[in-house]
Amino acid sequence: PCGRTRWRFINSRRTVSTPTARLTATPSRLWANRTRHRPSHDSRNTATCSSMPTGSCTLIDMRTQLSTELSEASRREFLLRGGAGFGALALTGMLARDQAFAATNPHAAKQPHFAPTAKRVIFLFMEGGPSHMDLFDPKPLIQKLAGQRMPDSFKRPITPMGEAESPILASQRQWKRHGQSGLWISDWLPHTAECADDLAVIRSCWTNGINHSGGVCQMNTGQPLGGRPSLGSWVNYGLGTENANLPGFVVMTDTTGTVTNGPRNWSAGFMPATHQGVKLNPGVSPIRHLNLPKGVTPETRRHQLEILRQLNEQHLKSREGQSELEARIRAYELAYRMQASAPETVDLSKETEATKKLYGFGNKDTEPFGRCCLIARRLVERGVRFVQIYHGAGSKWDSHSKMEANHGRQCRQSDLPTAGLLKDLKARGLLDDTLVIWGGEFGRTPMSEKGDGRDHNPTGFTMWMAGGGVKGGQVIGATDELGLWAVQDRLHVHDLHATILHLLGIHNLDLVYRYKGRPETPTINEGEAYEKITTG
Repeated sequence: PCGRTRWRFINSRRTVSTPTARLTATPSRLWANRTRHRPSHDSRNTATCSSMPTGSCTLIDMRTQLSTELSEASRREFLLRGGAGFGALALTGMLARDQAFAATNPHAAKQPHFAPTAKRVIFLFMEGGPSHMDLFDPKPLIQKLAGQRMPDSFKRPITPMGEAESPILASQRQWKRHGQSGLWISDWLPHTAECADDLAVIRSCWTNGINHSGGVCQMNTGQPLGGRPSLGSWVNYGLGTENANLPGFVVMTDTTGTVTNGPRNWSAGFMPATHQGVKLNPGVSPIRHLNLPKGVTPETRRHQLEILRQLNEQHLKSREGQSELEARIRAYELAYRMQASAPETVDLSKETEATKKLYGFGNKDTEPFGRCCLIARRLVERGVRFVQIYHGAGSKWDSHSKMEANHGRQCRQSDLPTAGLLKDLKARGLLDDTLVIWGGEFGRTPMSEKGDGRDHNPTGFTMWMAGGGVKGGQVIGATDELGLWAVQDRLHVHDLHATILHLLGIHNLDLVYRYKGRPETPTINEGEAYEKITTG
């Protein structure tokens, strides 16, 4: 209660005076502090306007008007007019900070071309080429023709090992329909099968690279030859990051093995190197040398980096075309900011035992990949835009021989963590706007190699997407009766990339980087988004 509140009316413009604030309002907007300075209804606090020619009004009437006016006010007006304008001051400071960050940092968050259904991506890359006909695309004709040459009615592909005329290899898998959608998934992936209704299984993928180097390169950059930016780099360039203290594009591997092509897969290509992926290390210490050495304070490290920045910028002035140096300068700055945010991000000690079990912790087969998947969830929670995890780094999914033993091992390692990631994201409400992608650089052939293996097949294979607005429980496209060629709703790598970008609110032909006078796009002026992936 405030017995000293005074109300003064001046013609058609009213001025409200309170002990702590003085606000003016037009007839359409009258502002007052309704909680701290609520007048009582006794005679001492009744204001009249008898001096006005229009007659008198009571404070109760004015409070009713205030309630109506405030309920109609927008949040922006409330910030601008309420609390003596201090809300607007705070907002201005926050916006100024964001604008300063955007002006000096190429990773500042940017607006998409249109409303996205996904805000972030987790790409689970099964390196080496998983066999679609043993996982997601059952082919009864393979069983019928097992041990025979492929019929002449089927077009012969070019295979790396020249196995086009080898006998067809039967699949030893057991198949069942899963979920309400009835998706076919083999017994090699029992945990992923539990998430069938979240998956959009794309059976009609195809690419150009027939070997691992070209295939992995094209699945990441859009072409089999090196030199172009990776998809993650394009997303980093086009959308920026939601967290200035963490990289916008992060790469992980489940083992210390080297991914085919190495850093070329997450390179920024001809774009500034600052857009390339940041690789974390496998194991319990993903980021080495993150903590400050003993005896070094944050102020000392900040001073060291400032001197280093000045030296680097002086060196850069005569070498403006070398983006690697600019990237290194920004990497030092990011590393300094990461010392505050990254330790908590990759610290899994606060995760519950139930969550760790969901990802396969405690099992030597599943924990390495499960650790990567759990860190990926924590990264996207904190605003990282694009996370890519390689399972089987070094082409471990490659199965030219001993198909059963090889794929059985890879599925054992990856199936539970993959399903755990999907379930965890869904439980936290993150799957709605997080796109999860699963697949490799190509598939396998129905023809045998070395009696018990399969050769590479770039002409028809399977990938799946989940979350991020994707309609689950559907099958997109088809391969022929042997799973050799994509024949229905064929989606080239460029179409897949265009679809991913579309879900992020980016039109693949409108995201342009000019290089040597040429307008470069992520899908090399090709590719069309498969928009029905969100509707079925």
